[in-house]
Formats: sequence, structure tokens, C-alpha cells
Amino acid sequence: MKISLGAVAASLFALLLGCTSKPVKAAEKPAAPVAAAPVPPPEKLPPVLLGIDVLEADGFKAIAGKKIGLLTHPAGVNRRGEPTVSVLRRAPNAKLVALFGPEHGISGTAKAGDHVADTIDPATGLPAYSLYGKNIRPTPAQLKGLDALVIDLQDIGVRSYTFNVVMEHAMEACFQNNVEVIILDRPNPLGGLKVDGPPLDPENMSGVGAYPRMPYVHGLTIGEIAQMTKDGSRAISGLSVTDKVREKGRLTVVPMRGWNRAMRWPDTGLRWVATSPNIPSYESVIGYAMVGLGTQNSDWTWGIGRDFPFRGIGFPKKAPDEIIKAMDAWKIPGVTFLKRQGRDRDDKLITGVYVELSDWDKWNPTELSFYMHKQDAKWSRLNPFAVLTTDEARSFKIHVGSTAWHDALKREGARIDIASFLKNWADRARIYQQETRKFWLYQ
Repeated sequence: MKISLGAVAASLFALLLGCTSKPVKAAEKPAAPVAAAPVPPPEKLPPVLLGIDVLEADGFKAIAGKKIGLLTHPAGVNRRGEPTVSVLRRAPNAKLVALFGPEHGISGTAKAGDHVADTIDPATGLPAYSLYGKNIRPTPAQLKGLDALVIDLQDIGVRSYTFNVVMEHAMEACFQNNVEVIILDRPNPLGGLKVDGPPLDPENMSGVGAYPRMPYVHGLTIGEIAQMTKDGSRAISGLSVTDKVREKGRLTVVPMRGWNRAMRWPDTGLRWVATSPNIPSYESVIGYAMVGLGTQNSDWTWGIGRDFPFRGIGFPKKAPDEIIKAMDAWKIPGVTFLKRQGRDRDDKLITGVYVELSDWDKWNPTELSFYMHKQDAKWSRLNPFAVLTTDEARSFKIHVGSTAWHDALKREGARIDIASFLKNWADRARIYQQETRKFWLYQ
């Protein structure tokens, strides 16, 4: 069979054409690049380093090689909010062997004035000794074996708040038993510039006031108070040990970094942790300084129901409008009285009087309290301060600090001249501030 050359060529062309028309396998797509793990934003921390932060940043040098006890409470935290007890337990060259608690206990939940028992701390298994119960100072047995007692307490800048007192008592015991005291300093939430209110008469020293001549609002940090306790004259130190024991006593204060005297708590960037059940906020710190003495052994009450501790005020059988009208008439600088709603124990809305801080610079923290005393006497049929029992009168004097104010109020009632007392106290507070300036750790 003959095959023509043309046919062969045609067949070959068709074969080639068929091969080129077959689908070509697509090239594999390159793998998508793996996304890099997101970089977490830098940690945003408050600008103020507390004493505990500085201690850790410095490699725990102040406690290196030591067996330590810790006097603290729930507000004893670093700037991240981590409890100081946890920070100290990870210190590489120190051993935490005992805890000590102030008023309200290490847990911070006991009511004001309630005695707290010694116990075992459930979180750490360490002995937890109460300094607000059968003992107000660490005993020699409790201090035995300790090289140092570390103190980390958040004070509120007011003389009658007992944390500065428990610190003073602890310092006495440590000095007598050759135990070093290490203070981890913290801010005065009211700042370090305002001083105000009656000085503490020496005869009124007690568990709510350990420092003679200290104004009610003292303007010092707890570390500065410790320096004054150790090195101040007997006229202001309050320490009851002999000069020989005091001179031999060892005190180390770990100061803050980034804090200055003009800073109030909101300026620090730190989160407020309740220092006691009725001081849950910075707002209540201001209120404690402002109306705490006004409600002391008087008919005045603080709060609006269960809300606004120390910022709300009330008086029996007086409506909010009556209270506002009466208190506005005194023209107290720096404060304004407003109606505000709160909730009672049954969760029902009630209306009360809220004290607004309207001008910090004009505000004299304790002034309102003394007009509350005067108004109480004015509204009462009998002068309520003339009928206090001996124990009630003692309580009034040790909190207020001034025997002269108590005696004049008892004698004169609503006729009392507040202005003369305020001037006298302001003059003496300025002298105190100058005298304690040598103990300042911050400008």
C-alpha cells in the first residue's frame, strides 16, 4: 500500500497539533508567608515606683541574706498590683518567715476597732501575728530569729488612721530586740504640701495618735514619719524607748522614685486598693480627712445609705435641703454641698447630702468638721458635747487631738468661736511642717 509523502506530512502535523493542545499542568502557587506573631505593646506602668518596686529593681539588696518578717495588708502591692508578700517570697537571697497585720488584719476585712487574732496565713502557710489584738507590738518571741521587719503599709495622710501608730509600735519593739526595720515607702494620697487641723496634745496620745504635736492632716509619707520617729526630738518623735535604744536602733527606708510632694493620688497613676472596709477609694480618703472628726461622738452620720463613705453627711430628722442651707451659711472655703442619691441596706434609693471638693487650693481639709460640731450644738436642745460620758469625752479628745477645743465646745456649744481655733491650728501646723522638713525624702 502506497502512502504519499503529503499524507505522511499531514499526519505528522496533526499529531504535533494534538500534543500542543493538551492542557498544561499549572505551576504550584508559592506558599503564603506565615504572619509574624504580633508584638505585644510595651507594658504601660504608672510613673511612680513604690518602695517595693525599688527594692526589687535594686536586686533586693536591702534584705539580702536576711530572715524577714513583713507587716502589711491588702493595699501592700507593687505598681503592677502584685502583693508585696508574693514579691518578697521570690527574693533570691532572703527568706520570709512571718507576717504581721495592722488594724483590719492582714486580710483587711475586720471592722474598725475589732480585735484580730493570730492565725496561720492560708495563702503562704506562714504565721500571721496580729498587732491589733492581744498585742499591739511584736513580742520578743515573735521577733526571735528575724534579722529585719519589713513594713509596707498604705497610709492615708491623716493622724488618727492607725497605720502610722502600728508602725511606731513595731519600731519600738524591733529597736528593743535588735531587729532592723525596713520601710517600703508609699505616697501620701493627699500629697505632701497640705498640713491642717489641730495638733495632738501629748496628754491625748493613744492608739489613734502616737505623735505629739502632729496636725490632723500631716503632709508626710510613712517613710518620712519613720525617719522622724527614729531621729526626731522627743517633742515630736513619740518613741517611748530610751535614747540609747533609739540611737542603737537600725532603720532603713526604701524611698519611692518618681513621686513629688505636689502629687496627689490620681497623679501617681496607681490603682487604689482599699486600705480598710470604709476607705474603698481615693474619694473616701478625702472624706475621712474632711468629715471624720465631724462625726466623732456627735449626732452627724457619714455616707448616703451604704454609699459614699465619708463623703455623704446626714443628721437625724433633717432633710437634705435643710442640711445644705445650714452648712452653706457657714461659707466654708473649698467645699460645696449637693443632693445625691445612694442606696440603703434594702437597696432602695435614698437622697442625701454629698460634700464636693470644689477648690483644692482653698480647701482646709478639717475645717468642715468643726462647723459640723457647732451645727450639732445649734440644732440640739442640749449641748451634746456637754453630756458626753467620760469614755466618750476621752474618745473625742484622742481623735480630735485638742483638749482646748473639747473644753470650749463643752462650755460654749453653738456660741464657740471657730475662727480663733482655726488660726491657731494653722499657725502651729506651719511650724510643724518646717520642723519636720529635715525628714523629707522628696521635694
